[in-house]
Amino acid sequence: MRWFELPLFDLLHAAHEVHRAHWDPNEVQLSELLNIKSGGCPEDCKYCPQSSRYDDKGARTPLMALEEVRARAVEAKEGGAQRFCMGAAYRSPSDDDLDAIIEMVKAVKDEGLETCLTLGMLTGEQAAKLQAAGLDYYNHNIDTAPEFYGHIITTRQFEDRLETLAHVRESGMKVCSGGIIGMGESRTQRAGMLVALATLPEPPESVPINQLVQVPGTPLYGAERLDTFEMVRTIAVARILMPRARVRLSAGRTSMSDELQAMCLYAGANSIFYGERLLTTPNPAHAKDQALFERLGLRAST
Repeated sequence: MRWFELPLFDLLHAAHEVHRAHWDPNEVQLSELLNIKSGGCPEDCKYCPQSSRYDDKGARTPLMALEEVRARAVEAKEGGAQRFCMGAAYRSPSDDDLDAIIEMVKAVKDEGLETCLTLGMLTGEQAAKLQAAGLDYYNHNIDTAPEFYGHIITTRQFEDRLETLAHVRESGMKVCSGGIIGMGESRTQRAGMLVALATLPEPPESVPINQLVQVPGTPLYGAERLDTFEMVRTIAVARILMPRARVRLSAGRTSMSDELQAMCLYAGANSIFYGERLLTTPNPAHAKDQALFERLGLRAST
């Protein structure tokens, strides 16, 4: 918590020094995210428009066809992405759907991209099957601090999140896990989320930090807006606590100025989601990100 309480410029200085010690400060990884199945999720995550408990009727789509996924992966690579992430709205995937998704993983790997999936909770056997198929990363965000988790989700427990992360780690895959800020949590709880990630038996290799995107029809629509510098502070503390992780500036960038994003990149973010859409929310266009990188003298990592 003491890091969050530092004067902002002192925190930025400390975080940037850690960043420079472990990463090229002028390189940013580009990851593209494709929603391969929308809506119909039985969970009650208060931030999520894909929950069947809210008005997600117009957002429901079946599992995408293999060749469409392959085509989108090719487009992502041609656009400069290094990692291709696929997300599907499940509490946990069925074995039949998992078999179809495994073919998608293989197709994306064939195109020379790193692969990442987010499908909800996994059993140990399912994690092992994904690892055998060549999946590089599995994303399973803890969302928020353990003590605030029940205010956001009631259909599963924080420990369920940790169990899936343990299955992923035991399988040999890399872990992608972060959270969302701006859901009504306190600064202490934002710190608690980062401590929970940093004190896992092995910290995640990839840490997405999302700012809540308020979607009409979800319980968190209309929530009090977070002070913008809290995103900078959260990125900076994540960098200090997890120096070897890719810290990804994720959802919410469309509401951030170029100057705010630049501060986050200076504070230690070295990955972004690239492309005009995330799972269900908008994202800056390729050209806008490329223009920002040019102005800042940044380049995509290879």
